[in-house]
Amino acid sequence: MIWLFYPETLILLIPAFLLAIYAQSKVRLAYSKHLQVPTQRRITAREAAEHILKSAGITNVQIEPIRQPLGDHYDPRRRKLRLSAPDSASVAAVGVAAHEAGHALQHAQGYAPLALRSAIVPVAMFGSQLAFPLFFIGLIFQATSLVNVGIILFSAAVLFTLVTLPVEFNASRRAMAALRSAGLVTEGELGAVKEVLSAAALTYVASAAMAIAQLLGMLMIAGGGRRRL
Repeated sequence: MIWLFYPETLILLIPAFLLAIYAQSKVRLAYSKHLQVPTQRRITAREAAEHILKSAGITNVQIEPIRQPLGDHYDPRRRKLRLSAPDSASVAAVGVAAHEAGHALQHAQGYAPLALRSAIVPVAMFGSQLAFPLFFIGLIFQATSLVNVGIILFSAAVLFTLVTLPVEFNASRRAMAALRSAGLVTEGELGAVKEVLSAAALTYVASAAMAIAQLLGMLMIAGGGRRRL
């Protein structure tokens, strides 16, 4: 690992890494805890998502199951909302389904940060795959241009993580508002939903922190002019 050759970068990376571990454990704990608690109305995750979409006049989004725990997501390109526990009436499943429905609402209403995130997905994926190889090759052969290209490409991936934050926070706020206004869950259950969604939001904060730490590490290495490889 390149960072081991530059100990000063670990000052940035270790805290971000620890935050990522904490965030993952927190979301799994919160989800597992409330996955065992059914809502009083016994409404399923699929039914909650369908109600939220229908109330917003959205009829062109298909809901389908996905065999991946905590893999729930909304695909704006195919207009599909995928749920890992669509038939569960638990507080956790309903909260996550409402959150993903919130993304569908964002899409239907032209929410700018979501549109921006969707637009930079290809660039971010391309950048995350090629950034480090080019950066490392540039260090090995002392090719400043390759080092700079690697930094620029990784910057696109960092931008993606930053744009993701308002998208996710807004989807959670929409989910809470929709669940409350429709009376799909009780006020007490809303607290549990908030706990699950807040834990999930922390994972996105951790991802952004890790990406920023890596970018700063790259800048430190490039700026220091050290060649230990």
